[in-house]
Amino acid sequence: MLEDLTGVNARTDIPLDDRDTMSIFQSSKVLGYENDKILGPTGGTAIPEFGTTFVRGMLEDTQPDQFDVLVRLSGFSHGTDVWLGNAKDLITSGTAKVSEAIGCRDDIMLFLISKGMEPKRSFKIMEAVRKGRGLPEGAEDEMREHGVPDWYIGSCKKIKYLFPKAHAVAYVMMAFRIAWFKVHRPLAFYAAFFSIRAKAFDATFMCQGMDVCKAKMREIESKEKPSPVEEDILVTLEVVYEFYLRGFTFEHMDLYRSHAVNFLPDNEKGSLLPPFTSVPGLGETAAWSIMEQREGKRFISIEEFSAACPKVSKTHIEQLKAAGALDGMPDTSQITLFDGLF
Repeated sequence: MLEDLTGVNARTDIPLDDRDTMSIFQSSKVLGYENDKILGPTGGTAIPEFGTTFVRGMLEDTQPDQFDVLVRLSGFSHGTDVWLGNAKDLITSGTAKVSEAIGCRDDIMLFLISKGMEPKRSFKIMEAVRKGRGLPEGAEDEMREHGVPDWYIGSCKKIKYLFPKAHAVAYVMMAFRIAWFKVHRPLAFYAAFFSIRAKAFDATFMCQGMDVCKAKMREIESKEKPSPVEEDILVTLEVVYEFYLRGFTFEHMDLYRSHAVNFLPDNEKGSLLPPFTSVPGLGETAAWSIMEQREGKRFISIEEFSAACPKVSKTHIEQLKAAGALDGMPDTSQITLFDGLF
């Protein structure tokens, strides 16, 4: 979708060493805001692999400035007992650098080989650790004999599962390319995110400006135990909040211009036009029927629109009204003949 919106070929046109893109994993400055109280110091919001609160915390702890470090972070986040209680403590205490901590399976084999251990034995130790079996018999003594530090041996013993490096590289390449769009083609980025990834976009409050957005966030965060739907809403609200923070706006939904399911960017206005499915409860079938029925016609009333689109309920019509999609349209097609005579 990003390629379609921008004409940029993500595989050939985006350099994986773009400095502005790399910078958002340390700071949000290039995005036009810094150290936001809600989003934190990085620009990782909505970036695959790096957008969750958990991984954004990892970015703060590690301050990555190289692609290889991002790959290690992907390994940390996908492994079991790899980051918390393990690599995180080693890195934040200064015991080990990010580049030295175990992130992916291959790290162990390559490190042991670099220490002079026999490749086949290094491979077997890696296989035992990555499957959560700890160190094979005799491996601990062999590792010490080859100068492997105690902290590294201890780290191996804690790990229950390790991610393959090839997977991590593929994931990070994809994430970095999407991050490039966030930096260099922001409206397309948000249009694609809200169209495809946002699980709970609700135009009734998300398109009503920054203040309404922040109030809804506070409302959900004040609850002792938000529902799963509210948690999804909160994740989407963070991205909506950043969208407003960067100076962008949502247009009123438009019966004749809005798409069924996709947000449409207007680069000149710096705005997105919400789709019909951003109305809560209005499904894709009803949304596509609106697009089909409006083709080549102008509805003279809400009554006529409702008759043409039976899949759109009365509740949906009220919500479409609230979203501005039916602005200026009278309720009925009936004309009162004597209006204005008395």
